[in-house]
Amino acid sequence: MKKILFLLCGLFISLGAFSQAKFEKRELAFGPDQTLPYQILYPSNMEKGKKYPVILFLHGAGERGSDNEKQLTHGSKLFLDPSNQVKYPAIVIMPQCPANSYWSTVKIDRNTKPTTFVFEYPKDPNWPLAAAVSIVKSLVKEKVADKKRLYIMGLSMGGMGTFEAISRNPKLFAAAAPICGGADLHFVKKYAKKMPLWVFHGDADAVVPVRHSREAVAALKEAGANPTYTEYPGVNHNSWDNVFKEPNLFSWMFSHKK
Repeated sequence: MKKILFLLCGLFISLGAFSQAKFEKRELAFGPDQTLPYQILYPSNMEKGKKYPVILFLHGAGERGSDNEKQLTHGSKLFLDPSNQVKYPAIVIMPQCPANSYWSTVKIDRNTKPTTFVFEYPKDPNWPLAAAVSIVKSLVKEKVADKKRLYIMGLSMGGMGTFEAISRNPKLFAAAAPICGGADLHFVKKYAKKMPLWVFHGDADAVVPVRHSREAVAALKEAGANPTYTEYPGVNHNSWDNVFKEPNLFSWMFSHKK
């Protein structure tokens, strides 16, 4: 009886340790008048000297601001889930894009229905995207991140940012999962054969037309890639709700290494 109680006690302590993991608020001074708020989640029982996978998660336009809170609205529960922390220990970065900026460099016309998005990447990215990527690179330099297991994903504006980030850093990330986003198709060849992608979109998306993901996937295939594409029938813009329920999302992502 004592042995059973001891084992149960140990189990509760173990689960409790993982459930206590939480995001920590940070800020990155990137340049003059350029400060990027972000929250970071470290693995529970993080071992000194061990290098961990990193997931950079880019939020949507509705979570922009400077409160360093709203970016946790979608996705944070997925990373805080104790079972995911046990199976897939990783460092998770959730930065917050300022209200007056955008992850991706895209021209948007909201007077049209549906909204028109024109992706034309300039020479340099918007500074919030560059800053977010620099956080990942800094963790590699600090030798706490496994440079062979760096991942990126994002929804809506963040899905667009995901496509642009891998366009500009085709050798950095091991896998990417853009959700209801879009891309400048002229850059697809840069990462087509280097980057495993799982692209998601709802076919009834009234905010970001599904054609943007369809066109990106078609361009990837034409460039010799073999992306995974999941399109949810009848699902509107909030296709991330479906994505977060995908049972193989993390197993797919963590199966890839540089």
